[in-house]
This record gives sequence, structure tokens and C-alpha cells, in this order.
Amino acid sequence: MSRFGPRGPRRRYAASPPRSPWRKLLDYGLAFLLLGLLILVAARLDRFERRTEQGTVIVNDGDSITLGAERIRMRGIDAPEYLQTCRQNGADYPCGKLARQSLVRLIAGRPVSCSGWQRDRYGRLLGDCRAGDTDLNQAQVQAGWAVAFGGFETEEAVARAAKVGIWAGSFEAPQDWRDSHHNAPVERKHGTLASFSDALREFFRFW
Repeated sequence: MSRFGPRGPRRRYAASPPRSPWRKLLDYGLAFLLLGLLILVAARLDRFERRTEQGTVIVNDGDSITLGAERIRMRGIDAPEYLQTCRQNGADYPCGKLARQSLVRLIAGRPVSCSGWQRDRYGRLLGDCRAGDTDLNQAQVQAGWAVAFGGFETEEAVARAAKVGIWAGSFEAPQDWRDSHHNAPVERKHGTLASFSDALREFFRFW
């Protein structure tokens, strides 16, 4: 009879060699390490809960506010710095101050609520903010007084096409303006990569 059965060649499986004591010790060590990490995660989960602040605000500029004792940087957007100028019809104009005025108009004296869990390098809460039914982060980009900074790319494209706000003329990206002014804060985009690195930094903080 052929060594090939009716369904093809027979498969032979060799028995796995017994694990060495060192391999067993390594496996146990990895298991204990994984268990320890899970315990640390459970102990630190409270740090990833979203904070919510609500009340009357002080508008600092087009993308940052003070709510009570909490300084908040609006997540996913970047408005011209307060002292920044832009250009329209051959003349400079104070676009940073106009961006702040736009945010003041959007708030319209209403109480503001902001929630978030990340903080930037200056300790400010990265917040999603609302005044009544108005999403302030989104509305600033839609009005053309902030650019997308890790979010709201669709709203930015619409504002750019409509040539509203800073898109009506020419301007230096707020990030580039800060880079050229050494006393201005240095920031990074609020995208997925930044969120991941913030989570890691927050997780290992004080450990």
C-alpha cells in the first residue's frame, strides 16, 4: 500500500521538546509583569476620566479661556495669537484680536461648559467647549477665526472656500507665527499621536 493515503500524504508531527527551567521562569516572569501592568492600569484609570468645568468664562484669545481656576485650551483648533496680525487688501489688521472678539460673540454672555482629560505642556486642559447648543471649537473654525489643529478639517475647508475670517486675506499659520516669536508658546497638534503620547505620559506620571 502506498504511503500516501486516499487523501494525500500523511502528516507527521513531532512532539514538542519539554520547556527548560529557564524558559518556564521567563514565562512566569512575563505573566507576573503583565499582571502588574494590569494592576497599574486599574489604579490609574481615574486619571483618564474626563474633567468637566462649567461657569462664566474669561476669554483670553481666540482659542483659550479661563473657567474658574481652570485654564482651558480649546482642543483641535488653533486661532491667531492675540498680538498676531494678518493681511487683507494690502494692509495689516489685528486678526488675533478679532479672533478673540469672534469667540466672545459666540459665547454671548452664556455660561460655558468644557470637558477633556488631556493637558498641554503648559498645564492647560484641552477642552471641548460649548455655550448652550453652540460647539465653540467647531464654530470658531466655521467662522474662519481658527484653523484645524488636529480636528475640524471639514469645517476649515468650508471656511476657506467661503473666504471668511482670516481666509479673506493672507495670514501666517498661528503655529508658524509662534515659532518665529521666541516668547510665544510652542504647541503641537491635538491629533491621535499627541493623544497617545499624552496618555503614556499621564500613565507613567509619578511612577
